[in-house]
Amino acid sequence: MAKAKILSTGLYAPGKGIGNAELKTLAGVEFDAELIEKGLGIRERHIARLRGLDETTADFAEKAARSALAQAGVEAASLGLIIVATDTPEFISPATATLLQGRLQGGEMATEAYDVNASCAGFVTALDTAARAMATDRSLEYALVVGVYNMPALVRPGDSFGWSIFADGAGAVLLGRTGDEDSSGYVEGAFRSDGTQWDYIGVYAGGTRRPVTPAVLEAGTWGLELLQRLPGDRNLKLWPPLVKALAAKAGWRVEDIRHFVFTQINRSVIEKVMAVLERPMEDTTCVMDRYGYTGSGCLPMALHTALAEGRIRKGDPVVLVASGAGFAVGANLLVL
Repeated sequence: MAKAKILSTGLYAPGKGIGNAELKTLAGVEFDAELIEKGLGIRERHIARLRGLDETTADFAEKAARSALAQAGVEAASLGLIIVATDTPEFISPATATLLQGRLQGGEMATEAYDVNASCAGFVTALDTAARAMATDRSLEYALVVGVYNMPALVRPGDSFGWSIFADGAGAVLLGRTGDEDSSGYVEGAFRSDGTQWDYIGVYAGGTRRPVTPAVLEAGTWGLELLQRLPGDRNLKLWPPLVKALAAKAGWRVEDIRHFVFTQINRSVIEKVMAVLERPMEDTTCVMDRYGYTGSGCLPMALHTALAEGRIRKGDPVVLVASGAGFAVGANLLVL
């Protein structure tokens, strides 16, 4: 049976990194830098808006995608599927993936292109979707999945929480179709959701319920809004059982998994999760220290970094785990 295999990865973060001290000056906010650094593990991030760069979501996605294509030596014209995972799209409509297709392929082609929005769990959802499409569509030789984040474009002035946590970035994976004779490839996915918890954090203006109007702008109820504090132990409770459920679904043992990559928002939570899984921190990769929190872009960015640094090698079984507001949680099991 055919399956999807990761052929290459790409990463892009705009401009020079911004440390916590410089961020306070550039954004005009105050926050507990020690807490951010020691608790969450965030020391630096990239934010196009604060660097005065005329770059947004589609630009980040394009640069990460071109990097992945170049690494594999694959022409963009060969792509049959492009999925962009994001909850900070270039526009509400048309889809960012459609824009990306136009930039990469230069015009009309027999290529399917669409966005996936599962908040910060978008990338694991998109990867699962692309892998299943590749397994069933014999004509699909190459697919591109991009996770991209531009939440700082939606952070309001004076929002110390938003500025200190969220950052810009994109990660891309190029998938190729392969057969059972190849030990590498996508194995399985597992997901959970609870839409009754939609009203914690999100971008609530700009859709049909609350279009952006002068009144909304005047009231300041636009952009990123934290309506309720997220439970601090949510991911600690969600991730270990999901990893175990994913392994069981695939007929694997957790002990068989070589490396774990989690949503990059809180290093201390990742440390606790790895302890629950009885695995050392060497078996995971954290990149929030250099990129901040890049939402739907953080998993492919961390995966790219792990590969570039030799933390993951060909043949290694890897699990990707992500949580998104709303809430949506997902995990992928693959062999690189």
